[in-house]
Amino acid sequence: MSVVKFAIPKGSIEEATFRVLEQAWQTVSGHGRTYRIKLSDPDIEVKILRPQEIPTYVQEGFYDVGITGKDWVREANANVSHLLDLEYGHVNQVIAVPEYFPVNNLSELITEFAEKKKTLRISSEYLTTTSSHIKSDGAYVKYFGDSDPQIITPWLRVGTNKNVQIFLSFGATEAKPPEDVDAIFDITETGTTIMQNNLKIIDNVMQSSAILIANKTSLMNIGKREKIADMLALLKGVVEARKKVHIFMNVKEENISSILESLPALKKPTISNLSESGWYSVSTIIDKNEFIKILPLLRKRAQGLVLSEPRQILQLDEINIENHL
Repeated sequence: MSVVKFAIPKGSIEEATFRVLEQAWQTVSGHGRTYRIKLSDPDIEVKILRPQEIPTYVQEGFYDVGITGKDWVREANANVSHLLDLEYGHVNQVIAVPEYFPVNNLSELITEFAEKKKTLRISSEYLTTTSSHIKSDGAYVKYFGDSDPQIITPWLRVGTNKNVQIFLSFGATEAKPPEDVDAIFDITETGTTIMQNNLKIIDNVMQSSAILIANKTSLMNIGKREKIADMLALLKGVVEARKKVHIFMNVKEENISSILESLPALKKPTISNLSESGWYSVSTIIDKNEFIKILPLLRKRAQGLVLSEPRQILQLDEINIENHL
């Protein structure tokens, strides 16, 4: 079987990524000592990279699969296959301005600066996303047509519209207004840091989370496709397990029907006879949010209730890598 090269992210979602890998592959070694990680599967080579780099490196075939944020896939405009939302690393992309600015949305911000013939300065790590989002706004089209905002970095300037300038930020973006720029295009989890810097959000651009992506050519390789399908199954098993709870309980024969009617089982509950006549053992997996709803009934009709959180739930019949070709 072909070796699969796997890129995982360093930085804010690094620890959450390692927790997922440990749940999926049981053994992960090298974390904290090297950029090259070993899983219990010798056919997978793992390397830690910045999440900003991973979409492009996967697109170009340096790596077969990778974990990064949706926001960075969009920023790179990467031509990759999206295999799975891993449902962690949730952030919102937003535009924020000083709280005293008399504007409440992006159109008002653009209009305010355009009519006063002032250059609108924006700081962001997401240069292409910021540019395309601003260009799509009706007020921008009204005042500047289809010209591109000027993007400014230490090494290049592109874009013809000097009335709207996007400056590359190397971090601490929320600290730059109002002295250095007028607005920021940034990510936030709760909005707390933005408010602490006396800013207000005027536009919610997109929601992002960690996702598993793959190189499209790698998915056409039979050997790599099978290994990637295995990886997808294991990681999806972890994602699904976070949402479920495994319950075990002892139930009297006269209560079996009412218990079974209330259980939203993953498939079908497992029922077995206990050594004592008239008693049964019931085992099933249900959504965590469903458990609270049926707890009152279980308290009255069941005994010896035991809960456990599954490590993985592998619904192998739902894994079809061909859907991503």
